[in-house]
Amino acid sequence: MKISREWLQTYFEKELPNAEALSDALTFHAFEIDGIEKIGSDSILDVKVTPNRGHDCLSHRGVAKELSAILQLPLKSDPLTDIDESRNSQSESKTWPSGLERSSGRVSAEVSVSINSPLCSRYIAGHIKGVKVALSPAWLKERLEAVGQRSINNVVDATNYVMFDLGQPLHAFDAGKLVQKEGRYAVGVRAAKAGEKLFALDEKEYLLNESMLVIVDENKGEAIGIAGVKGGMPAGISEETHEIIIESANFDGPTVRRAAQELKLRTDASARFEQVISPELAAYAMQAVVDLILELAGGEFIGVTDVYPKPQEKKEVSVSVTQVKNLLGDTFGEKEIKDSFNRLGFSFQQNAELFSVEVPFERLDLEIPEDLVEEVGRIQGYDKIPPIELPPFSKPVEINKNFYWSEKIREYLVAQGFSEVFTSVFAEKGERIVLNKVDGVKPYLRTNLADGLTEALERNMRNKELLGLAQVKLFEIGAIWKGGKEEMVYDLAVEKIKKGKTADEYRKELDAELKNIPEALAEYENLPLSQTERYQPFSKYPYIVRDLAVWKPEGSYGMDEDKIEEQIKAEAGELCVKISRFDRFEKEGRVSLAYRLIFQSFDRTLTDGEVNAAMECVYGKKKEQGFEIR
Repeated sequence: MKISREWLQTYFEKELPNAEALSDALTFHAFEIDGIEKIGSDSILDVKVTPNRGHDCLSHRGVAKELSAILQLPLKSDPLTDIDESRNSQSESKTWPSGLERSSGRVSAEVSVSINSPLCSRYIAGHIKGVKVALSPAWLKERLEAVGQRSINNVVDATNYVMFDLGQPLHAFDAGKLVQKEGRYAVGVRAAKAGEKLFALDEKEYLLNESMLVIVDENKGEAIGIAGVKGGMPAGISEETHEIIIESANFDGPTVRRAAQELKLRTDASARFEQVISPELAAYAMQAVVDLILELAGGEFIGVTDVYPKPQEKKEVSVSVTQVKNLLGDTFGEKEIKDSFNRLGFSFQQNAELFSVEVPFERLDLEIPEDLVEEVGRIQGYDKIPPIELPPFSKPVEINKNFYWSEKIREYLVAQGFSEVFTSVFAEKGERIVLNKVDGVKPYLRTNLADGLTEALERNMRNKELLGLAQVKLFEIGAIWKGGKEEMVYDLAVEKIKKGKTADEYRKELDAELKNIPEALAEYENLPLSQTERYQPFSKYPYIVRDLAVWKPEGSYGMDEDKIEEQIKAEAGELCVKISRFDRFEKEGRVSLAYRLIFQSFDRTLTDGEVNAAMECVYGKKKEQGFEIR
């Protein structure tokens, strides 16, 4: 996720360190940083939030909380805490209603909500009248654009801002485009119907199925959004919008992920629901977005409808000092545990050496004592864990037969000059069809390796000269699905040449070698390390081959022939990427040498004219040196 340093600064009174220092702090205590980008006076950190923390850290608030604990900088404000305090201090007569308290089904007068699927655990509908849709102020545009989000209008931008700030996806519907019955709007959540279609806000039509959830206008029976993924045009916000219904809901993560994949429509909202977020967060985001919309677009807040059938239960996890020391070492004791929990803002009780933590609702990753041990380790710093030798294995190493046999096959074939390839597991025909197929051409799992190897052989044969190979020999070790089961097999493919073994001959030799291996595998062998010195990229552009044959100058019988090859390559210029001698013979005291030159560019397709000019340069130089061109 892209995180703005200036946005983070709003959470702190004290000046934050520069982006590089923030990057180091997160890298050594929380998440990797994929890069830092400078945009104006702001620095944008590309934070690689791990899957186990997506529920609370795909947000500026979440990253700010992490930095507060790591750098020991107190937060100036925390939207979740601030809202709780504000709610506790307000009476029923205040602007903000009690409908967002932790009670189920507090319904406002003009909007009803029905949840008709267990895959939606909470749905809050906020109702505002009299808004004025317009362009967003500069500060909001800059904030959103800094993290890669295009500004649309003040209402939509407010929902996106709160999502990037708190991590809760939100959506605003134009209430004026919905149907009212008896003075009430009706919003519902249900499974999509087979063949149901939705024209989405990206102006594309999507074909839905029963595995997806949709938001519907109950009074009309029409879908107005794909739950957790994208809103629909039937209730889209426009400049004519004056009355809105805001959605702050909680949808099942796997269901949202599957819908986004099937529709090829992954969004910032779906990315957050995929990670699974707390249904409690929906209420905090609703208050934040209502406050922001009233500030930016005006209007009158009418109320909310909060349907929350089964509220999230409070959770407590305990860990002992002994457990922490057993995993992290004696460096970490009672003092370090207290310090870590206080810095993280955990509410905890201590009874002798046992610490019982009341888990914050958003920290869905804290389930077992080891999770708390990890929190202590990363906050204190993994560099403080003392190194110790691993204990000896209590029993002999168990041999994985597939791995053992694969290494034996690989070792033998590589020694015979084969190259290993990995081809697609998908095929045009087969026994087992793939549910979420990659494309419509190869929807089956393969039943053999031969088809893929044959294609790979043909492609590599066209590049034989460039690779410097006399014969192309390939092999693959992989899974096939045949006869109702999955099995690991090997196969090979060999280019047919006048002098050289066929694939069947190699296969017979290998099978004979494998028969000598005992069935009772005692231990792994120490296989030789790779002798590869370097790897280099190859060009995607075609190459051109030219042959050169010369007679060595009279009286130069002992001339260093390796030196001649080096000279020719240098004379051919930088477009000559490879040279190899393929022939040498002597006649009447004279020596003939023949070379194959490969020309190729990394940035364009070469022309015959360019290569001919290079060869003319070689011819000229050789003649000057006394060589005779054959």
